[in-house]
Amino acid sequence: MILGSRVRKIEFGIMFITLSLIVFSILMIYSIGAISDGDDPLHFAKRQLLWAFFGIGIMGGMAFLDYSKLKAYFPLIYGGTILLLLTIILFGKSTLGAQRWISIGSFQLQPSEFAKLAIIIALAAFLERSEGKLHDVKTVIQAIGITIVPILLIIMQPDLGTALVFVVILIGILISAGIKVKHLAVILIVGLLLVAMVFQFNILKDYQQTRLVVFLNPDIDPSGSGYNLRQSMIAIGSGGIFGKGLFSGTQSRLNFIPERHTDFIFSVIGEELGLVGGGLLVLGFFLLLTRTLAIGANSRNHFGLLLATGITSMWAFQVLINIGMTIGIMPITGIPLPFISYGGSSMMTNMFAVGLLLSIYARRFS
Repeated sequence: MILGSRVRKIEFGIMFITLSLIVFSILMIYSIGAISDGDDPLHFAKRQLLWAFFGIGIMGGMAFLDYSKLKAYFPLIYGGTILLLLTIILFGKSTLGAQRWISIGSFQLQPSEFAKLAIIIALAAFLERSEGKLHDVKTVIQAIGITIVPILLIIMQPDLGTALVFVVILIGILISAGIKVKHLAVILIVGLLLVAMVFQFNILKDYQQTRLVVFLNPDIDPSGSGYNLRQSMIAIGSGGIFGKGLFSGTQSRLNFIPERHTDFIFSVIGEELGLVGGGLLVLGFFLLLTRTLAIGANSRNHFGLLLATGITSMWAFQVLINIGMTIGIMPITGIPLPFISYGGSSMMTNMFAVGLLLSIYARRFS
């Protein structure tokens, strides 16, 4: 009876999907091989495996903890996140024109990844306390205020793509919390006006403007600014229905696809496994998102529902943008593909999120 009771507290579906995605990630990163001459062909695959083991430990630890206890610590979580983002501006490592990482030995810590989950916890804790008060404009403004500070700090890095993830998380949680349609409409209108101001006053960096121009017309500079997108589309198109075969991608293994182990890993999947492989991956994400929503819907309290909604919003937007940019329907950004793109910070954040979901599920009746 005791064993049966404990088993019923485990959400095996989301665990299986998550572990399947991680195994798939390591396989694809291994398939890519060395990133440059002289590299160990297994270097990135071995490191991704290491991050996965750490992530599984984080997931298991979080699953055993009562997620509701996070509510008491949300000011500390939020304050620590802001401090980390400020540290990036002062002491962060600059790569490819962006200052987003802190070097800790051989590990590159990216605070903006952890900030995604921190803002989900902060918003969920704040809005649960304000349950039933979202008709109050003051409460909505306070929720926006909680989100706008990290957004501005991330834009300063600059990292517009990640900042947009925060906006989507905010909107998703507000909708789940019961925001009035008219208030949501005002937020969207203000958001559009801010976007218009960004273009009007040339706030975007030159490379960000170039990415938007290339998105609208990939052939404008095929050997320069449009090279990344062009090579990605060639790789995916050459894969056809069934792909060229695992370990047989010419575009990826011959270094034509840029950042093929991180931002453009879906291009490798499309080339080697074709429409079928890419479609199965999208199906895996769909199942992950539906299970996440189901866990939130069956949560014992509003806090669990808001956490699950925020996590769903984060993952769904990242999947849409990352896959979309590789096939030319979204602008190129530095947003990773959850569980698939190489990266320790991203893996830890996503596995912590899975642990939160397992904790919500385990305590759905208690």
